[in-house]
Amino acid sequence: MTYRFFTPARASAATGLTADVYRQLRDDFLGPVPTFQALSAVPELMAATWALMREALLAGDASRVDRELVASAVSRANRCRFCVDAHVMLLHALSEHALAEVIARGGTPPEPRQAELVAWAEASRSPAAAAWTGRYQPEVTGTLLAFHFINRIVSALLDPDLLPGGLQRSPVVRSVGGRLYARTAREQKEPGRSLPLLDAGTTAPPAWAGDRPVGVAYASLRAAALRGGDLLGDVARRTVEATVRWEDGQFPARPADWALDLVRDVPGTDRVGTRIALLAAFAPSAISAGDVALWRLSHPDDADLVRLVAYGAITATDHVARALSAAHL
Repeated sequence: MTYRFFTPARASAATGLTADVYRQLRDDFLGPVPTFQALSAVPELMAATWALMREALLAGDASRVDRELVASAVSRANRCRFCVDAHVMLLHALSEHALAEVIARGGTPPEPRQAELVAWAEASRSPAAAAWTGRYQPEVTGTLLAFHFINRIVSALLDPDLLPGGLQRSPVVRSVGGRLYARTAREQKEPGRSLPLLDAGTTAPPAWAGDRPVGVAYASLRAAALRGGDLLGDVARRTVEATVRWEDGQFPARPADWALDLVRDVPGTDRVGTRIALLAAFAPSAISAGDVALWRLSHPDDADLVRLVAYGAITATDHVARALSAAHL
């Protein structure tokens, strides 16, 4: 596993909030996995991302198989190969071997309820075009939103291969890897354990979550990630937010040219940042080393790159969440 633009500090060197998040990752998940290590440059953002994933995917009474199906299906819709591979392996860990291989092949589950769940998750990429609404319990919905955000972070900042040479795409490797994580995947996690890691000043949970911890976690992630917009001027932010609304999750055929055209009227000092944020929202793997090199001329810190990518990712994710909230009013 390699990182595209920077190498995070070793997990063993972590202190403070970062160390607290890594401790929970070791206790409740698979350890300090690359997604969270990439976010460690901004500890409050890492903590909020972990909180949403934990409270949505791991805690509570909703079926873990359903939630892994949603994580896999959203990742497939967002073309995040790394996340599809990871959650196919976790379906194997839950002893859903046949189902895992159907998802790995890009197929539709034969069981109608599961097929409907996958179709719902995949349609959320373009919620306005699909007349998409929320009709599942908060943890399932939270899983969907968590992976809309995480897919974009992963595709922007990590290489797509979970194992060297893409070994995780071998059915044998997927099955064996799943068995190694079987006990951890099946352990029941108590809701709310991640919430003490979060900023106490977060806004109220969204309507779709009620009073569940997953709603607190989503509100915290939204607040933390939107702060990345402060790196851009007003015109640049409006460009990103309006594009997310009108494009509605459509994949640009030529992402680099598409983003270049959209930033022509943005002030020159903001063009490269706006371009990166737009690509993070729509085609994060198309962010190039050249884009990042230009951004670093004025923003050399890894943390600012992570904040900018997170801003694009949460803007796209919140477009989906707003469709959910409208369905719950």
